[in-house]
Amino acid sequence: MTDLDRGTDDPFEHPAALAGPPIGWPGLRRLLVVRPDNLGDVLLAGPALAALRAAAPDARIHLLASPGGAAAASLLPEVDDVVVARVSWQRIAPAPGPPDPGLADELAARRYDAAVVLTSFSQSPWPAGYVCQLAGIPVRAGTSKEFGGAALTHWVPAPHDDLHQVDRALHVLDRLGVPPGEATLHAHVAPAAREAAERALRATGGDPGRPHAVLLPGASCPSRRYPPAGFRAAVRELTGAGLPVAVCGSGSERDLVHEVADGIPGAVALAGELDVPGLAALLGGAAVVVANNSGGMHLADAVGTPVVVLFAGTELVEQYRPRSVPARVLGMPTACTPCRQFTCRYQHECLDVDPAEIARAALDLRGRAGSRGPGGVPGSAASRRPRLRHLLVRLRLERVRQHVVRDALGLRPQ
Repeated sequence: MTDLDRGTDDPFEHPAALAGPPIGWPGLRRLLVVRPDNLGDVLLAGPALAALRAAAPDARIHLLASPGGAAAASLLPEVDDVVVARVSWQRIAPAPGPPDPGLADELAARRYDAAVVLTSFSQSPWPAGYVCQLAGIPVRAGTSKEFGGAALTHWVPAPHDDLHQVDRALHVLDRLGVPPGEATLHAHVAPAAREAAERALRATGGDPGRPHAVLLPGASCPSRRYPPAGFRAAVRELTGAGLPVAVCGSGSERDLVHEVADGIPGAVALAGELDVPGLAALLGGAAVVVANNSGGMHLADAVGTPVVVLFAGTELVEQYRPRSVPARVLGMPTACTPCRQFTCRYQHECLDVDPAEIARAALDLRGRAGSRGPGGVPGSAASRRPRLRHLLVRLRLERVRQHVVRDALGLRPQ
């Protein structure tokens, strides 16, 4: 299957698919985008948010996000406001009491004209659609493999599972009449965040004026984390080659950060000193970033810094790999990939990568960030290929439909 085929639509779709009337995007005044999962998922929604901003230029765009995902909202200039909620349909374990208390009332009070629910291939839009229905939002759009009734007024049949998450969201919008824009990540970093990053680096003995690497050893679950000892060995290789390293993480990752960095000349530890905008600024000033498959990988991608990714077998690389920068994705193929597990049941063979290979990849990538245009989006020809792909997909779909109509009428091409 080629990239062109992955997003194409089935001409024999469910009769309820896209049964709603065309959405008048330019006339919208209040638009809600629902993406209540992790920080990286919100960054992956950036191209879709940019496409919605272009289609609805006069609308105020609000983002329904989790507390972790909301931290990325300030980096996306398309977002005017954030509704922060720990929604029931994103929880692993049930919580006591009624689900999502007060959420429908809060959304109703904001009087949205439309809601767009963005999901990964394994998530359902129907719970979010139902809450938006209870809130009285008249237009509710999302994508799913299954029909779920009237919770969505505009149901888009899901594209293929292995489509990249950026392309998935743009495909959904394309079928809703929103022209796809650039399929690359972006982030706006304020001057105050850059100043905070420089202060934090100096306070730990680093030099913002020297080229440096940033290493992020954390991830949202143990199954996605390359071993600390391996990261420590990679840091030794990098500093030994003359490239200083800032090892960074959240306050809860303090022990992990110090385990990787302490006692290595040329390495500094930054744990909990920076918020998400500050971390984005630090990554944006780095020569290269080394990270697990995590929000840090997407953050490096969004600010334009080359990235080496230790990609565990929890997910398919094609769905999440960096889009906008030079990148090396390291990992080992295993029979259990993709496992979708929080902890590895085996010996983490998918991350059996030599630390020396990590260092070689980082040294090869340093300083290879391309020029980026307005809004932090690369201006290279390569960055325009995803948009061309979307146009070709639409052309192929139209040809398929023409053939179906001809066959149904017993006609033959002249």
